[in-house]
Order: sequence, then structure tokens, then C-alpha cells
Amino acid sequence: MQLRELDYDLPEELIAQQPAPRRDRSRLLVLDRASGVCMHETFDRLPQLIPTGSLLVLNDTRVLPARLPMRRASGGRVEGLFLREPRPGQWELMLTGSARLKLNEQLRIIDSDQQIKLLERLEGGVWLATPLPPGKTQTILDAHGRAPLPPYIKRPVPAAREGGHSGESNSATEQPSDAATEEKADSLPADDHNRYQTVYARAPGAIAAPTAGLHFTPELLQALADAGMETTFVTLHVGVGTFAPIRCDDLADHQMHAEWFECSEESAHAINRAREQGRPVVAVGTTSVRVLESCADENGRVRAGRGETRIFIYPPYRFRAVDKLITNFHLPGSTLLALIFALAGRERILAAYAEAIRHAYRFYSYGDAMLIA
Repeated sequence: MQLRELDYDLPEELIAQQPAPRRDRSRLLVLDRASGVCMHETFDRLPQLIPTGSLLVLNDTRVLPARLPMRRASGGRVEGLFLREPRPGQWELMLTGSARLKLNEQLRIIDSDQQIKLLERLEGGVWLATPLPPGKTQTILDAHGRAPLPPYIKRPVPAAREGGHSGESNSATEQPSDAATEEKADSLPADDHNRYQTVYARAPGAIAAPTAGLHFTPELLQALADAGMETTFVTLHVGVGTFAPIRCDDLADHQMHAEWFECSEESAHAINRAREQGRPVVAVGTTSVRVLESCADENGRVRAGRGETRIFIYPPYRFRAVDKLITNFHLPGSTLLALIFALAGRERILAAYAEAIRHAYRFYSYGDAMLIA
């Protein structure tokens, strides 16, 4: 497949800038892969739209408050994104204006006394750095970090909460925003610290949300259980590999960044039991798909495991462990769009996307959802 085949035209006004007022009242486009027929639903109708007994596989990664606005000693602003901690006390940071930065330079996180010292220039605008004074990474991020919203969400972002965030809130309801940079708090209707997080997030480590999961509420999860559905969890810490652009014409030449995953013995058993019983396995999000397909053998049997995956799914790929997929609408030219092309076919997906555009669905991270059945 060629990169140009991953293109489509999207009106800019359909890129969602805020989450829906209620998570499970977002719209849901249901695509029948066999016929190409689309139905227009709402997400809270999910229990009526998938077969009784279906097993939903959800990614329980928790998004870190990884965005770090900083200043140089000269006063120049630098936007930082925490990527990972390869060794205790050492961070990998993606920094804007990286070419102008200098070895051993110290950046100060805005509205704090926390410094970040640059140790080594890596590739792609990434630096190896260390916090000064040193401290536990999660504590520093909780105190000073902000939700790492993607760049196509163009609005002021609330400042870090006073005293940090506990990292424990799973609220599905709206809360008042805190102070916002250059704008009054009450002009920002979304609390991104809660809304850019699934209600079942457990394992900290992601720098972007598994966005298909953002539509679930505790009430909807209970309704699914009451309707005879089963749920299980895997973990994939969403990193730059998921959203990094494809920079080669032939998709076979694209190299994915490694992302950490885990599939427990309990989850592997639940998935294999569902498949043996002929019950559909419904992946919630492309990240769950990548865990399942990384752990499945040629016969579709899933093995428990943890580690790093570089799996890149694009046509013609034979899925081994996934029957249906719940996903958001994806960017042109992205690896995520290539994955759903592999599942449902390029022409079917492009026709469904055209239908969504005609009906003014909201696209990308805070947008509406799609059920590929």
C-alpha cells in the first residue's frame, strides 16, 4: 500500500475541539463490513448493537500529564512532552525548537521552581534530560504537567492544578476547569485532566489517550454487563509510535516506534475462552487490537505476555484475534487509518468516512466513534 492511498479530505470544522457534554452520548457510526451499510446511532446504544455474549477488550493505560510548558533562561518558551524514563532519574523529552537548545542548558517549568537539565541530544527533537531537584517522575508530572492534548486541538489548555493531581480521579462527569493560560477558567468547558482519560484507566504510562475508550461511562459498562457482555483489559502505553507520521511512500518501509504492552494470563484466558465458544471478540480501540495481534499465534490463540511491540497493521493483513472494532475517526496518512483499512477494506472505510462527513460527525480524539462490525 502507498501512502497516498491513506488520504481523504476532511473539513477543518469537523475536528472536535471539546469532548461531548456526556461521554456515552457521542454519536456512533455502525459499519457492516459485509454489506458496507452504515447506521447512525449513539454510543449509549452499544449494548443493543453487539451480540449478547461479546467480549470487549479495553486498554486500561492511564495518560500521564506529560505536557510541560517551560522557559529558557533567556525567557524563550519551550513546549516539552515527556516520553518515558529509560533509566531512573533520566527522561526522554520531545522539545520544540530543539535545534536552538544547548547541552547542559537548564529549562524551568512555568509557574514552578522545577528545572529540567538537558543531558544529550537524541534524534527527532528528543533530548535526554534530568529533573533538578531530582524527584519521583510521577510526582513531578502530577504537580506540573498538563494533559498532552494532540496539536489539532487548538484552544488554551488549563494550567496544572494547584497542588497537582492525585491521578486517581475517574469521574465521567464535568468538573470546573482550573486557571487557563491567558484566558479565564470559566471559558474552558472541558476538564481535560478527567476527560482525556478513560473511566477505567489504571496503569500510568501513556502520552496519548486510547480515544475509543473515552466514550465509556460506569453506567454504560454496567449496562453492557447486564446485557450479557463480558469485559477484560489489556495495557498498551500509547507513545509516539501510534501517532508518528508515515514519512515513506511505501508503507512496507515504515518503522514503528516500540510501545510497551501487557496481556495478563487472566485476559488471555478470557479471550481464548470467548473464541472457543464462538463469542465475538470486540477490540475497543486500535491499541487493544495491536496488543491482541501481537500476542496471537497463527491460529488466533492469545498468549499472555508483556514487553514492547512494533506491530504495524496495514493491508493485506489477516486478523487472528479480533472480530469487531470500536474506534474513533482517524487522521489521513496515519498508521491507525491503515489498520482499519486492513480490517474493513479501503473502499468500505472511505465510503463510511464520507457518510460521516456528510452527517457532520466529529473527528479525531474528542470526536465521535465508529463500530466496525
